[in-house]
Amino acid sequence: MPPPPPPRGKGRGPLKRPPSLRRSLRHIFFVLVILGMIPVVLTLVYAVPGVRPISTLMLRDAVTLQGYDRRWVPIEEIAPALRFSVIMSEDGQFCSHHGVDLRELHGVIQDALAGEETRGASTIPMQAVKNLFLWNSRSFLRKALEAPLAIYFDGVLSKKRILEIYLNIVEWGPGIYGAESAALYHFGKAAADLTPREAALLAVALPNPLERDPGSPTRNLGRLADRVQRMAGNSGGYTSCVR
Repeated sequence: MPPPPPPRGKGRGPLKRPPSLRRSLRHIFFVLVILGMIPVVLTLVYAVPGVRPISTLMLRDAVTLQGYDRRWVPIEEIAPALRFSVIMSEDGQFCSHHGVDLRELHGVIQDALAGEETRGASTIPMQAVKNLFLWNSRSFLRKALEAPLAIYFDGVLSKKRILEIYLNIVEWGPGIYGAESAALYHFGKAAADLTPREAALLAVALPNPLERDPGSPTRNLGRLADRVQRMAGNSGGYTSCVR
């Protein structure tokens, strides 16, 4: 008779077992840490003057071979009227908050708890980190990531640098990114030469730049621009950090 097979685990080397749950969780944790470090490190890089960040949408357009038009200009070459109009239209407390407007955020939370329609509470730093590091579709996960990233972003970069980056990466039309390309595309002039009216039209197009055309504004868009133009002209201390 042939000899009986050796007991399992003896003479056949160690038994191969599937990775444990603990090991899998450890790997997932390390991956998440690495992903989380990317915006932390890039923010430090973007704090260096002269570095010209690109957005995730610009990267998408490049990878899919759609192409895009972005012409970086320093903030000093962007008309003050556009700086002021964007702040007053998008984030009136930009110069005073620390990345997140807690008052607006509290109002949104209260509306959500009451079952009412919520309004936007994204600040310019929040929109900047969304464009630089996150994705564009709406989700609670993205919103949850935006807030801490915006606080960190605001703590590392100056207000003027944050606005400079935002105005050079934000989408202002199909494949059109940044103030210089937007000014040339919609008005045929450099961003430095925009009039207060043109600046206000560009600012109010930002919530939906693929449907709102500042070069051919509807009556409603024109009314919004009238309001923003007045606010920008009287912005005073609200825009003192970017003057």
